[in-house]
Amino acid sequence: MQFQSLRVQQVKSSPSMAVSVLAKQMAAAGEPVINLSLGEPDFSTPAHVIDAAHQAMLAGHFRYTAPNGYPELRQAIVNKFKRDNHLDYSADEICIGNGAKQILFNAFLATIEPGDEVITPAPYWVSYTDMVLLNGGVPKVLPCGTEQGFKLLPEQLEAAITPKTRWVMLNTPNNPTGVIYSKAELAALGVVLERYPNVLILSDEIYEHIILGDVPFVSFVEACPQLRERTLVVNGVSKSYAMTGFRLGFAAGPKGLIAAINKMQSQTTTCPSAVSQMAALAALNGPQDFVETATKEYETRGKMVIQALSEIDGLELEMPQGAFYAFPKCAGFIGKKTPQGDVIQNDADLSSYLLKIGKVATVPGVAFGIEPYIRLSFATSQQELQQALNQLRDALAALV
Repeated sequence: MQFQSLRVQQVKSSPSMAVSVLAKQMAAAGEPVINLSLGEPDFSTPAHVIDAAHQAMLAGHFRYTAPNGYPELRQAIVNKFKRDNHLDYSADEICIGNGAKQILFNAFLATIEPGDEVITPAPYWVSYTDMVLLNGGVPKVLPCGTEQGFKLLPEQLEAAITPKTRWVMLNTPNNPTGVIYSKAELAALGVVLERYPNVLILSDEIYEHIILGDVPFVSFVEACPQLRERTLVVNGVSKSYAMTGFRLGFAAGPKGLIAAINKMQSQTTTCPSAVSQMAALAALNGPQDFVETATKEYETRGKMVIQALSEIDGLELEMPQGAFYAFPKCAGFIGKKTPQGDVIQNDADLSSYLLKIGKVATVPGVAFGIEPYIRLSFATSQQELQQALNQLRDALAALV
């Protein structure tokens, strides 16, 4: 019996999560695997946030809330956009979800008609295209390789827009590359988008606080205020505050779109977790020193990882500007043989080899829509990273 619909058959499980699960299974079996596949901070959630969650449960915050969450959290999000991004939103232009991922899904569910196209620059976060497919849309992937700095170019965007274009996806700082679009680069894309009033823009800004150098982050709507009324700015507390398991994301956008997203949520998960909402309230309104401390540590780790990888012949990469990933090009290893005599035909083969032989879990570039690359997360301790780099170096050196 076939249980999966044709729509579900089109998609795959999250590649990064699949690698992580396999790595954890190998570790549980006693293998010395170091997992660099998931973008999950290794820091503990700030103590005042944990305490807020505890106190919230004691105070009775364990029941349903409205689909759009607690009013005080929506106001805190309004304040966050004003404080961090110089953007003015009202509380009814804010939605809250069980992670930024749910907001993305609900946005597509609420807006995509069968056959609508979603322009997606590659490399892209692994779930974008599958979420589009699940909601009846057509991902229109635009390759943006190293020759253009992993960034979508205005002329490339212009050529890709058709009468079927519904959304354009942007992600800055980018997962997996760590590149940050400048204000001028976003404005140039905005000039193109102004000419197409039926096209919506989704700006995924979940890594906005994880800046690893001197390149500043600029929100899309800050760069293109004229497109405010058709842009959904998506963010959350998972990355900046080490709150991945709390599953709490939020977004700002035009009232009509926010109302449609809230309608979808009312018929799926009903509402965001009440406890997580109170924890997020403490994270957004409380002291922000954790964000600065964590980001400094990510920068230190990133420099260590990039330095080590750049010394390996066959890998090409630069220091990321944001997020916590290294994304080296690995063309120099394609076509080589493993000690077992197997040929590395693509980056998926290389990632599999590094896991099975090197005992280091990475994600192949094909999962992000571009080859041949591998992604390594440096959101783990310097000690673990150093050991992983040693194992990875040895495994790559064994290829002939």
